[in-house]
Amino acid sequence: MAPPRNRRPGFSRKAQLQIFTGYLLAFTGAFAGLLLLALSYFDPAAFSAVRSMTAEVTAPPARLLTGIRVSTQSGWREVSAYFEAGSKNAKLQREVERNRVRMIEARALRQENRELRRLLGLIKQEGRPVATARLINSSASSSRRYATIDVGSRQGVQRSQPVRAQRGLVGRVLETGPNTSRVLLLSDTENVVPVRRARDGVVAFSQGRGDGRVDIKLIDIGVNPFKVGDVMVTSGNGGIYPPNVPVAIIERLTSDGAIGKLLANPAGTDFVIVQEMYEPELVAPEPSELPPVSSMPAAPLPAAPSQPVPAIGAPQP
Repeated sequence: MAPPRNRRPGFSRKAQLQIFTGYLLAFTGAFAGLLLLALSYFDPAAFSAVRSMTAEVTAPPARLLTGIRVSTQSGWREVSAYFEAGSKNAKLQREVERNRVRMIEARALRQENRELRRLLGLIKQEGRPVATARLINSSASSSRRYATIDVGSRQGVQRSQPVRAQRGLVGRVLETGPNTSRVLLLSDTENVVPVRRARDGVVAFSQGRGDGRVDIKLIDIGVNPFKVGDVMVTSGNGGIYPPNVPVAIIERLTSDGAIGKLLANPAGTDFVIVQEMYEPELVAPEPSELPPVSSMPAAPLPAAPSQPVPAIGAPQP
């Protein structure tokens, strides 16, 4: 006959021993607590000694548990940082790009201010925004490089107006429709832009290569002054493009210049701004700057006649 499943503890010595041990521990803990309570009330000095001794005894395991807890938290933070490293890196990269564009524009403006102090008769006319547009598409494999934006003549867009993004120049308007426009990108072989080096104003011009990059060619052939990492901005010469707009950063040197990588990549650009064409003008000199009359050379007097002038009333020959 099988024994019943639900048996009382009294039938098992092991169960009785466990119950007795539990009661004994509970009684011992209660007695120790009452003893410590009485000791703290009647003899505080002795209770302080007992408390100090207890702290010394429990310090090593507490230190071990604390180390385990700190190590676990540090390991969890490292694991979380590993999984979040990609998004943080992308965020920092975008911030670096924004700060780089701002630094380039600041350097270009400082250089331009120095030039304007030395030169007379130049007026800086920054292109005012005409419209903000979304870059719908751009050619990536064709030999010609075009893009399409979703604004046209109804929004005031006209041919030859410059198009720029947050990071730099994109190109210029080539054709306009009622609500769309075609943009000639900087990487197109037919697009030539006057540029200069941002840090010292070395003049050059950029021409598209058809592969997403531009050739930076010197105007004065001689020693190549470019270095890898130099930033080129628009110079404003010839009009159309306003000055100090970032264009490219030099990647590799050539015999007559360099090859640059465009700062505003159309493939990664969503929104652009269409600006008015830049038209530099000459300023007439002030009246105070004209030379004084006394310093102007006098007109030569006519030569004296070789024959004597006859007196009035004298007979003519």
